[in-house]
Amino acid sequence: MATENIPNQCFVAIGFYLYREQKDFFIQEKSGNIKNFNMKYLLLPFLLVFALVFQNCNTKSRSSSQESKTIIRLSHSHPETFSSELHMTAWLFKQFVEEFSDELEVKIYGANALGQEREIIEALQIGSGASCYIGGTAILNNFIPEMGVLDLPYLWKDYGHIHDALDGEAGKELVRISSREGLKVLSFLDSWGYRNIVTASKVIENAEDLKGLKIRTIQAKNYIETINSMGMNATPMSFGEVYTGMQTGILDGFEHNAAAIQSAKLYEVAKHLVYTRHLFGAVAFTYSQKQWDKLTEHQKEAVQKAAQMASQIERSLAPVKEQEAIDFLVSKGMQIHNIDIEPFRSSSIALQNRLAENCNGLAILNAIRSCENQ
Repeated sequence: MATENIPNQCFVAIGFYLYREQKDFFIQEKSGNIKNFNMKYLLLPFLLVFALVFQNCNTKSRSSSQESKTIIRLSHSHPETFSSELHMTAWLFKQFVEEFSDELEVKIYGANALGQEREIIEALQIGSGASCYIGGTAILNNFIPEMGVLDLPYLWKDYGHIHDALDGEAGKELVRISSREGLKVLSFLDSWGYRNIVTASKVIENAEDLKGLKIRTIQAKNYIETINSMGMNATPMSFGEVYTGMQTGILDGFEHNAAAIQSAKLYEVAKHLVYTRHLFGAVAFTYSQKQWDKLTEHQKEAVQKAAQMASQIERSLAPVKEQEAIDFLVSKGMQIHNIDIEPFRSSSIALQNRLAENCNGLAILNAIRSCENQ
């Protein structure tokens, strides 16, 4: 065994270990509490980073002789920190691509460095700007209406349900539909946690306390209707404006997952998190179809494999990262509140059906529901 190959084999072995073990990594959810977590998984991110450090040393020496490479420009909206699922996936993707191919180089542009998300997706469709994009399906459903089915209130039972659906018929149909719009979905990822309501100062003790609050949400119909159906006043706003909106009192609060609150330091302007778990924002890794068609078959194979492996590791980390983020927010002084969400859950079925019908997604919704009890 050649000494210089040891880091690479270690790196790939850890990746496949995470892939194999991910089904044992899921957690049981009840009333918004995370339970039955196996502590051994806390070691996995550190093992991965250890292997990647050595892998990078080997990759750099090997690639220095390359005269020119095809550049893959990867865009996402989050800060470039490993507390973000988008940036973690982007970073993993880069490591894998550059390990699998000497012809490709990945450049990561976080925090919307190449433009706002809608602008990035429009450019992907015509083959300019970024090569690929990692982001929530809530933005994509403005271009692919059927994608909105993934962003329905109280749709998902747990992480296992999400994976069964998106790796099954529902996901395959969405991939097929996306390709017609010039967007190739390489894989689906997890948000690192369910979305909850966060307030600046108001303590929420029951569902009634939420009524009338101005809550920032994504500029997407399903999100707006979900927040309004819960009795709040949905206030669409770009993510980058939330901090200032909370500071100035324009907003009473916002909704997001704990990892995003941590990475954007929103705990500095918000003190209360309410376990509503009303939405789970699925994430898609999307490539420009026009730019994809320019890749060689070998390059396509490397990119697809890298995206899938990065996604599997990101998924495996999701339950850990959700709990880590919640613990971090508590350490920063945020208070966590549990309320009875059953009334919201019960009333969501009719809203799910109506929104799915509006986006021509009833068949996909039924496919998702059929996975719930598997």
